[in-house]
Amino acid sequence: MVMAMQDPGEGGSPDTELREKIAPWPDGWLILVLGSALLILGIVLLTQGISSKDGGTIWGGVVIAAISIPVLQGLTQVRPGQARVILLQGRYIGTIRTTGLRWVVPLCTKRAISTRIRSDETPIAKVNDADGNPIEIAAVVVWEVADTAKAAFGVDNLEKFVAVQAETAVRHVATSYAYDSRQEGTRSLRESQQEITAELSAEIADRVAPAGVRVRESRISRLSYAPEIAQAMLRRQQAEAVVAARKRIVEGALGMVEDALARLSSDGLVDLDEERRAAMVSNLLVVLCSEHAAQPVVNTGTLYQ
Repeated sequence: MVMAMQDPGEGGSPDTELREKIAPWPDGWLILVLGSALLILGIVLLTQGISSKDGGTIWGGVVIAAISIPVLQGLTQVRPGQARVILLQGRYIGTIRTTGLRWVVPLCTKRAISTRIRSDETPIAKVNDADGNPIEIAAVVVWEVADTAKAAFGVDNLEKFVAVQAETAVRHVATSYAYDSRQEGTRSLRESQQEITAELSAEIADRVAPAGVRVRESRISRLSYAPEIAQAMLRRQQAEAVVAARKRIVEGALGMVEDALARLSSDGLVDLDEERRAAMVSNLLVVLCSEHAAQPVVNTGTLYQ
């Protein structure tokens, strides 16, 4: 016997990914007035029936009062910065984002979801950068719920999920770059804050998208070497700064010496041979590159004595 396979697109198809949908829920104030009127009418009829001992009036009051109870139970209040996810018999049927008093089917379950902007700071993570140096890094993530259906049913604990994914993204970005770049044009955590922050925001947004979360901003709030190597790295940075400064000083001194020799040669003030030219270059470099003030020596003889 050959059994025909059912098309997944027909009855019995698996549930597709939930996405937020806004249902046209009626205004709750009109239902409140209607429900209150039914309740008052039921109480009045019940009272009149009891006083007149009219069974029909009593039952009519009971029925009307009983109808007003589920009508009033369907009222739900939506506060600013909050949304209500509505389920009917375990099935998602829509979200209420309009603030105020709304009315839904009394059998529905109403779950509150905060849509406020939230700011979380990841714990200080100790990781190794791309060069293998231990560093400490933390970041601030500003986020909000964009899809209430995914936020309500996509994860068990929304806040914990966002915190874990943000910390994971921070660790991944920190291990992908060096703390300091040793080559020009290479990105580093300290010198390329803008580019690193943009990459961090994109990675966090991609990780939390299944939970219906939108990342508004993320930025590195703490970045430093680990305490055990902080002093060594500080000395290295100081040494690099000294070397760079010395290099600039030497380049400037060489330019000044070249200008001085060219000026003497063009004006014909002094005719120097190679040995005296070398001595003059040496003296000028010592004077210009020295950290201490030069002590002048007055030559009372000739240039060669």
